[in-house]
Amino acid sequence: MTPARILPRPLPDRWRARLPGAGLWLLLCVPPATAFNALSGRELWGTALAFPLLGVCVLLRGRRPLVSLALPLAASLCLSLELFTPAYCLALALFGYLSGVRLPRARPALRLVAAVALVGLPLSALFGRSLWPWFSLLLTLLLNVVLPWLLGRYRRQYGALVRTGWQLAEQMEREQQAIADRTRLRERARIAGDMHDSLGHDLALIALRAGALEVDPRLDADRRAAAGELRAAAGAATERLREIIGVLRADDEAPPRTPSGESVPALIEDARSAGMTVTLEQVHEAVRDDDTGGGAGDAGDIGLPAMTGHALHRAVQESLTNAAKHAPGAPVRVRLVRAAGHLQLTVVNGPRPEGPAPEAVSGGSGLVGLDERVRLAGGTLHTGPTPEGGFRVSARLPTTGGTPPSPTDRREGTAARRELERVRHEVRRRLRQTVVVPLVVITALYLLMGIFTLVSPSWTVLDRGHYDALRTGMPRAATESALPFFALDAPPDGTPSPPHGWSCVYYSVRPGSDSAYQLCFAEDRLVRKAVVHRRD
Repeated sequence: MTPARILPRPLPDRWRARLPGAGLWLLLCVPPATAFNALSGRELWGTALAFPLLGVCVLLRGRRPLVSLALPLAASLCLSLELFTPAYCLALALFGYLSGVRLPRARPALRLVAAVALVGLPLSALFGRSLWPWFSLLLTLLLNVVLPWLLGRYRRQYGALVRTGWQLAEQMEREQQAIADRTRLRERARIAGDMHDSLGHDLALIALRAGALEVDPRLDADRRAAAGELRAAAGAATERLREIIGVLRADDEAPPRTPSGESVPALIEDARSAGMTVTLEQVHEAVRDDDTGGGAGDAGDIGLPAMTGHALHRAVQESLTNAAKHAPGAPVRVRLVRAAGHLQLTVVNGPRPEGPAPEAVSGGSGLVGLDERVRLAGGTLHTGPTPEGGFRVSARLPTTGGTPPSPTDRREGTAARRELERVRHEVRRRLRQTVVVPLVVITALYLLMGIFTLVSPSWTVLDRGHYDALRTGMPRAATESALPFFALDAPPDGTPSPPHGWSCVYYSVRPGSDSAYQLCFAEDRLVRKAVVHRRD
């Protein structure tokens, strides 16, 4: 009998989800493990701390990406004033990149980088006795942290661009579906119109003829009764036809209607009677006699072409309605300026007064329909918020008949297209930052280093009298008062290395000299003082 094969059990989902983090931690542990055996003292303990510290950073990389970057930065700064350490070099680049990808805002990361740079300056001056470690820190911070962070930011913006592209595709599909639905509704309206024009007319004729037969004295009573039944059936069919037409028009927009005899002043009076504060200002500029049928000083809708009058009425009506819905209690100013060949309407409402206001219900299509009405009248419409927090509607309408409609502006596009263009601009800006910012910072850093190279020799000069006053065997603390604050970053070329356990510092004899004073300490006491010279 063949024994059954035992298949390995699959890992639970919770363990499978932790595999990427475990692999990342093992990868980050390779640099400290490689350099662990060659270290001693403080560097040994700092490198040993890297293994649990990097595990914490891996756990926090999703929820707290900035903390996962700050921890290795602090550990690297404790190990080296130059910030470049074999144990944390890879971790800084990786967590800098992840911070750029996962942080929605750039300011927290920039503040962290600026804080490290500012902290490194006094540390380099106090413990390194030179600014060169600080320059190395800035260079490491730029290349090992900021540059990966910028790449992460670019990756984030590129992902946003891709998502916006998909959203645009979905929006276009919805728009196409809406166009198809609108086409079907219009076809239903055409069917309703055809039924009204053809069948309604025929049924009306049938009912009329049946009514004539019903009262014809030449027919007997049975035939007149049959004619009456035919007339009643035609009337019932007309009612059913009206119901069917109503169903076909149920989802279609009702045709716009302008109340006859209702002028702009009448609209404003109705708004005032409803409790709105509306001010009407009419300005009559130089107008030719054939340009208006109204009296002098009348800038209203008297004597305007039919399309212009309807558009003017609709613009005032929609503006007052929007002001009542979105800024109840705010004052509204209506200004009509009639000049040669055109009529300028401006409706401005102030910001909504402080206090609770009813939530406005708006379909968002009023201004779109108003723009189309003004365009068909040959005018232009501009809407938008005011600097004071209110809203402005401005329409320019022709006062002469036969003005062709203004072309539709297709450049604005849909909201999705505008969002896509915004994200594209942001991605291009991030790409320029990724390339330009490091170049500019590196250039400024090298310029600063050049300036420091020129002026630093005068800061490291040790007075000859102070040098002669130093005696071997003096405690190191006793020599501090006679020494300059800054020391040379390196001894003159060709200077022999000090013996093991000695710590030597070097000071300039004079600015620009190839010689330097050498002071060596062992066990916090001065054990050697000498003048060393550059050797070619």
